[in-house]
Amino acid sequence: MAMQQSFAVTCQNSPMTTQEWQRAFQDYDAICPCVADRVSADVYPAAKLRTCILANYGVGYNHIDTSAAKARGLTVTNTPGVLTDATADLAMTLLLMLARRAGEGERQLRAGLWSGWYPTHMMGAMVTGATLGIIGMGRIGQAMAFKAHFGFGMKILYHNRRPVTEAGIAAMGAEFCEHLADMLGRCDFVALHCPSGPATHHLMNSERLAQMQPHAFLINTARGDVVDETALIQALSAGQIAGAGLDVYEKEPAVPAALTQMENVVLLPHLGSATLQTRVAMGMRVLRNLDAFFSGKEVPDRVA
Repeated sequence: MAMQQSFAVTCQNSPMTTQEWQRAFQDYDAICPCVADRVSADVYPAAKLRTCILANYGVGYNHIDTSAAKARGLTVTNTPGVLTDATADLAMTLLLMLARRAGEGERQLRAGLWSGWYPTHMMGAMVTGATLGIIGMGRIGQAMAFKAHFGFGMKILYHNRRPVTEAGIAAMGAEFCEHLADMLGRCDFVALHCPSGPATHHLMNSERLAQMQPHAFLINTARGDVVDETALIQALSAGQIAGAGLDVYEKEPAVPAALTQMENVVLLPHLGSATLQTRVAMGMRVLRNLDAFFSGKEVPDRVA
């Protein structure tokens, strides 16, 4: 409602075709895409654009070709900060579900296959005191580290472009690992919080998955293409790692059938920011960027 008070709004609840994108660029002053929208170079019409800003509804913007947008004179913004805790909470959810086999246990119970308690039934892994390796120590990575360390006494290792100097990182005794290979072999859990891009495409490939310990779990709430799903399936099948928790996928909403059939995999439908409070805050951040842009002010969350 807040946006409708300032703008004439048209809502689109499904991804647009190329033809729909081309019409939209000539019919609207602003477009607010989300992660499901692929704004590539080929969706722009040859004619002059009416649209002058892409106010992205989300913090990640790898679905937008920012170079092509800039070439057509568009401003691009995102919504940083407001989904940090929601995504970190979900990463911890995946970690806990994997460690304690919660998804597998619920499926067993719902199917009427639980025969009662016995000493060796569904033994999982301890979380308290375990070692968590974080790849990408930005806002979300730091939030997960904080929850894991101060909530569960986990030892924190992290790989990042450079060491993080915030006082909170020092307070939890987090250890910077310059080389990813040095970190992976020391972790009980590895969580991905890095952005998507050429440098991180298939970052977790067959070589790096093989560097993890056989009892370790991989968690991805970042972007699907950070993990080579074919390599992950092979690593899980071969017992190279113990399991995986995924909220994002290479070609979502498509999920490889092999993953859906594995009991040691927890799969969620891209729920990282899916709390009412977070989604409202994301929308308000979009509105703030639009208001600033159309008032002739510098937009607060410009990415291109």
